[in-house]
Amino acid sequence: MAPHSPARRARSTNPPSSGQVLRLPLPESDQALIALVLGGSAKAWRELVERYADDVERLLYRILGPDPDIEDLMQEVFLVALGSLHRLREPSALRSWLGGIAVRKAKKLIRKRTRLRFIQFMAPSDLPETAAALPSSEVSEALRATYGILTQLPVEERIAFALRHVDGMDLTEVATVMALSLATVKRRLVRAHEHFVELARDSDALSGFLAKEGFGR
Repeated sequence: MAPHSPARRARSTNPPSSGQVLRLPLPESDQALIALVLGGSAKAWRELVERYADDVERLLYRILGPDPDIEDLMQEVFLVALGSLHRLREPSALRSWLGGIAVRKAKKLIRKRTRLRFIQFMAPSDLPETAAALPSSEVSEALRATYGILTQLPVEERIAFALRHVDGMDLTEVATVMALSLATVKRRLVRAHEHFVELARDSDALSGFLAKEGFGR
């Protein structure tokens, strides 16, 4: 049921400025690469972005579905990372740290859209039109139905469900990127599971999936 990751896009995140030209090969370890970035190496920063851009893009895609704002969110994630990289205490945790930033950005966007929908409902004539969604032909019917249901879940449940059941993260990973305890994640997943099944039972596109995965039990 996991969607295909979108095609790689051009990376245009602004790197830090540097007066030096780095001629030596860049290190493979994140720790050494981070040290170079913090030292002002633009080349090292571009390598860090390139190294983890696909991971961040995939994570945002799993949470939001095929969304026209993913590219902008990726830019925001790496800009936040650049400004706070000096606070990362464990370079080995770089991937999950970036994932946490991506989750927070996605959460903020979902909440913003929820408020916007409410405002539009109250005074639609006073607001500009929102951006159109991506063409439905680009994703499967089941995927469209899944994200249609996820938009109806509370934001914390939606993110936990997407990370666990769409992206396939284990519970510990979900807890890490959401900055929650394992017990809290488990509780949210239980509620998300119940809400999802309740809403998905009437979906022709998802009935087979529910039976196959045992979601109705």
